[in-house]
Amino acid sequence: MRFLKNLKVHSLNVTSLGNYYLSSNIAGGLGQRDICKLIVENSDTSLVGLGRPLNSSTNEGDFFISNDESFIIVMSNRSGGFGSTDLFLSYRKSNDTWTNPKNMGASINTSGDDFGPYVTTDNKYLFYESGYSSPSSIYWINVDELIDSLRYTNFIPYLNRTIPNQSIDSNHVFNYTIPDSTFIDDDGNNTLTYSATLGNGNPLPSWLSFAPATGTFSGNPIDIANIYVKVTATDSANATATCTFLISVVVTGIEESKNQTPESIHLYQNYPNPFNPTTTIEFAIPKTGRYALSLYNALGELIKEISAKEYEAGYYKETFNASGLSSGIYIYRLTGYDANIVRKMVVLR
Repeated sequence: MRFLKNLKVHSLNVTSLGNYYLSSNIAGGLGQRDICKLIVENSDTSLVGLGRPLNSSTNEGDFFISNDESFIIVMSNRSGGFGSTDLFLSYRKSNDTWTNPKNMGASINTSGDDFGPYVTTDNKYLFYESGYSSPSSIYWINVDELIDSLRYTNFIPYLNRTIPNQSIDSNHVFNYTIPDSTFIDDDGNNTLTYSATLGNGNPLPSWLSFAPATGTFSGNPIDIANIYVKVTATDSANATATCTFLISVVVTGIEESKNQTPESIHLYQNYPNPFNPTTTIEFAIPKTGRYALSLYNALGELIKEISAKEYEAGYYKETFNASGLSSGIYIYRLTGYDANIVRKMVVLR
């Protein structure tokens, strides 16, 4: 009789608690053949993935779960491994999630493929297959002490939930605190310390600060830009987990407001920035009057009057052509009726 004919499954495990566990390519899964629990409700049968960190973006096809469901041994290809696939050990936590799997070490894993784990009902002996290609060999080893001792070695922290990309207004203060659920350390999250750099490892831009104690980013953007930021969580044993996310600095709220009279004067960040050779400068004027948009070099010397004329109250944009100017940082300034606002722009040849 065919069992679970409509589900593409592999490595069936049945525990003494009467639960069925399988690996499968489920919709919304993390990788190939995620480890799943079979859920039967009346005539409805479904597979629910056991999630991170037990499952990963790799193939967790072969696994073994103990009769009492206290631990799982899983075949996987993860960092720090010895070969193509190694055997890793994960423990059930009190909240029914699983610890970050630990490599079972050189006494078991080889430079080839190690897979097909099975542990005897007394949790004493592990049988598994190992080899570079078919046919493989079957090995056995006493693991009762190893299963117990690995529980007390350091757990490597892991990324539980990715940090969402952020889109922020160039004219507003930015504040964002990393959620507590972003990184998990099975030794206790109070062991983690945080740091942040650009995605390439360079320091954060001058306008953006990071408070490690609270995991909070803050700052007032000065440029229209896309920057990738990498957050690193480090535990007391210097093991790390990272997450990279995008901060997009944009001009928002201008187009939606152009049919209304501005409530206050604004000089928006030019875009694109850096630029070559042209860029757009937008500004808002609440009162009719004569205004000037001027360009200065880094020494404060006037380079050019971009625009100087009578403006009605409203929203405006001016296109500036930097042909003839050398690469560098320049200052543009809006002056006029109660106005004296400056911003920086970067010409990049």
